[in-house]
Amino acid sequence: MNSLSRRRFLQSSAVLAGSTLVTPVTSFGKAAPKPLRLGGPVFLKSDDPNELAREHRRLQYSAAYVPAVDLKDTAKLSAIRKAFTDQNVIIAEVGAWVNMLDQDAEKRRKNLAYVTDRLALAEAVGARVCVNIGGSYSTTHWDGPDARDISTDYFEATVENCRKVIDAVKPKQAKFALEMMGWSLPDGPDSYLKFIKAIDRPAFGAHVDMANIINSPSRFFSNAALMDEVFRKLGRWIVSAHAKDIAPKDGHFMETMPGRGNLDYAAYLRNVTSLPQEVPLMLEHLRTAEEYDEARQFVIRKATESQIPLA
Repeated sequence: MNSLSRRRFLQSSAVLAGSTLVTPVTSFGKAAPKPLRLGGPVFLKSDDPNELAREHRRLQYSAAYVPAVDLKDTAKLSAIRKAFTDQNVIIAEVGAWVNMLDQDAEKRRKNLAYVTDRLALAEAVGARVCVNIGGSYSTTHWDGPDARDISTDYFEATVENCRKVIDAVKPKQAKFALEMMGWSLPDGPDSYLKFIKAIDRPAFGAHVDMANIINSPSRFFSNAALMDEVFRKLGRWIVSAHAKDIAPKDGHFMETMPGRGNLDYAAYLRNVTSLPQEVPLMLEHLRTAEEYDEARQFVIRKATESQIPLA
């Protein structure tokens, strides 16, 4: 076997050896990217599902956060599903941002009931995912930091909570996912894989927020490589992603809007759109319509530069 053939054989063998655990992505291959499903909040003052769906399309969004709707309002749930489907806009995410590990037993019970209802809403409205964080043992911050939030007790309690929520709803389409965080678990792809294995439920998926896990100089300066690792290891479980950015400020890391930080957005978009499944990328944490316009236009420009079409 000549050296060129041998090198190709070894490369092929390495890919095949890892194919049972990870999903190859376009950054490592030659497949054409899928169209990007970009989404974000809209500022139209309307409760009409058709108007809201058209507003998403006007902004070149093909993904949406769930509009305000009650789980018991079956007529409006159906209207939302139809209106957004007609405009080719998927309902990407239902947020459930409460502390599932609150130290007050009654608050913890209510929070778990709320998260369960939000997953049920995601299933009823046809959303891809219900997202929360694991929570925190902190008594002052619902999302940490607390030294116990990287402990075995935290991991085991979060596994139990995720199982309870999923088993109560038994969703057939919507997934439940944890957002990766810089101060608590999961804090990267390896700890996320441990959750996936331990929770052991088909309805548990992976949610990606790259800005959240940039918590060290090595991750900051090598963020494209970190992205490749995240998508390579979690690929087949990823159901949604958030679009933010991270920048240095006064010796710390500061979250900012896409385009004002140092995340390699070309690498991010390539990874998002190269998965076998369609993954929405959602803008968040901005204050005004003007800020969202700036962030949206930046992401669209980067997609265009990378020859990635919009859905």
